[in-house]
Amino acid sequence: MNTGERRAGELSARDGVDRLRKRGIIGAAVVVAGIAIIILLGRNLGRWLVVNEPLEKADAILVLSGGLPERSLEAARIYKQGFAPQVWLTHSTEPGATLEKYAVGYTGEEVYDKRLLMHEGVPESAIRVLEPPVVNTADEVHVAGGELRGKPLRKIIIVTSKVHTRRASTIWRRVAGSDGTAIVRAAPDDQFDAGRWWQSTTGALDVVREVLGLLNAWAGFPLQPAM
Repeated sequence: MNTGERRAGELSARDGVDRLRKRGIIGAAVVVAGIAIIILLGRNLGRWLVVNEPLEKADAILVLSGGLPERSLEAARIYKQGFAPQVWLTHSTEPGATLEKYAVGYTGEEVYDKRLLMHEGVPESAIRVLEPPVVNTADEVHVAGGELRGKPLRKIIIVTSKVHTRRASTIWRRVAGSDGTAIVRAAPDDQFDAGRWWQSTTGALDVVREVLGLLNAWAGFPLQPAM
């Protein structure tokens, strides 16, 4: 290895350390800010996280991954009320790709979402599974935003769990706001209790995850966003 190559390697390694240090600082700042928000809003935090916007005519209904069956059930209800002509689903290559290495078959969540929608009266022709595969909510929003471009209303109804609604709305504005307008709806049948979120482990973990996710979105996604 000559001197130039050695120096280039040293600079590359130094840049890697600097990036890791920067991410660590950002991560710590996000955690501290999250704790401050939790303390500031206290018991009202759960209600603040829930966004449920009035329904309007839209080009499609997007069912975010997770929350089976509540999200799909709500999407079917909205579809049957005539607010949109299509229901969009997303899909992930995981855990199917990993399980395939061990010869374990896996049927993706979108398959069950589709079956449930059809059971609830949504015709198969009105259900679309969007491409490419996604990893997190930001990916889902990015894919849906691309599909929304050029649609007549440039408006989408996003269905997700109660505690996830504010973050979903924020991510849409950050990632796909230029593609159109999103109306965020909470699945009414999920078990999140906004008024007593601190009384269960599940509720508390959900709230902490959403607060940290919101801070990450507000900061421009310096950390890899999760579902």
